[in-house]
Amino acid sequence: MQIPRRRFLHLTAGAAALPAISRIAKAQTFPSRPINIVVGYAAGGPTDTVARILAERMKTVLGQPVLVENATGAGGSIAVGRVVRAAPDGYTVSIGDMGNYIANQALYPLQYDLRADLRPVAMAANVPYMVFSRNGMAAADLKELIAWLRANPNKGFAGTGGIGSGDHLAGLMFANITGARIQFVPYRGEAPAVQDLVAGQIDLVFASPILPLPQVRAGQIKVYAVMGPDRLDLAPELPTVDEAGAPGAYYTNWIALFAPKNTPKEVIARINAAVTIALADTTVQARFADLGTNVPPRDHQTPEWLAEFHKDEFDRWWPILKDLK
Repeated sequence: MQIPRRRFLHLTAGAAALPAISRIAKAQTFPSRPINIVVGYAAGGPTDTVARILAERMKTVLGQPVLVENATGAGGSIAVGRVVRAAPDGYTVSIGDMGNYIANQALYPLQYDLRADLRPVAMAANVPYMVFSRNGMAAADLKELIAWLRANPNKGFAGTGGIGSGDHLAGLMFANITGARIQFVPYRGEAPAVQDLVAGQIDLVFASPILPLPQVRAGQIKVYAVMGPDRLDLAPELPTVDEAGAPGAYYTNWIALFAPKNTPKEVIARINAAVTIALADTTVQARFADLGTNVPPRDHQTPEWLAEFHKDEFDRWWPILKDLK
């Protein structure tokens, strides 16, 4: 029996629309089970801390548990790889920093492309870094520290959260601007690096204030300066690198969420909404402020803004990474 042309076109149009209808239906029921946020660094570090603060608030928005999983190693690239290979359904997402999403492409033989295989979800935080040292370091201020490092090339050991991590890049930036020659010691995250700094096993850490600043206030390590143009509300007594003797030695890390590349837009929008609601929560904002971490402006929290920012960061950092070898 021959199907009338009008009915045939109607049926084919309906068939073509089925995948879109299916995606919308899935998004409307998303999430129906726990969501997993994968962190590439050890528990207790800045990325892990931000992830857990967000997850606690996001679960009340999404109506499902939001779990944080630590998959350490290779500067966070193992964790990101797990997310890239995960089903693109929104139930496995990545949270990481500039090292995870930019530098690792230049540092490791990745089996994925950071520009093509991830889909932006939301910018979560901006974290200005600081210069810390062990208590036994003789330098009383940043100028004396720089003088010591220059006089003792490759004798100062700085712990990092891994090759290409924010801590590593901050230290490279500092060394490049000041002319210091520093030996970098990679750890599986910032937390174990700070532990060894407290124990006096290493000399320096270029890090966010989240973990080391409480140790400074407990008298266990030293801090010299904020790696940015402005002092922190959390510690207004601390000078900036401009004031302390290393003008322009700036490093502010960022923390963002990404999903596998084929995750439906409707699902991305649902997760993004949960993140933005969490970031607008006064309790979350207060906890971020206590950690010296900044909530990004509302217009910087969209997937579209993060996509453009991610592209711009590649363009900005790759020449620097090549120059620093």
